[in-house]
Amino acid sequence: MTDTTTSFASRIEWCRRQSTQARAPLERAGWQAEVEGLRDALLNKNHTYQYQQGPPGVFERYAMGLQYGREVLRTAAVHQRPTR
Repeated sequence: MTDTTTSFASRIEWCRRQSTQARAPLERAGWQAEVEGLRDALLNKNHTYQYQQGPPGVFERYAMGLQYGREVLRTAAVHQRPTR
């Protein structure tokens, strides 16, 4: 699980750095939405409905974070299964 935690932490930190360099409010909101998607994946939550009503680019970033996070968790689960 350490690799999974590192992967999430690295991606969240990267998104935060990108957010601080964003030039437009929607770009910044998109990076923040990706962080929320990552957190939701980690906590097994889904706030897609909240983002669907907003700007398409922000929704796409949230969905990207959620999908990436779920993939990381799925991959970790596969690699942690005991072999017989």
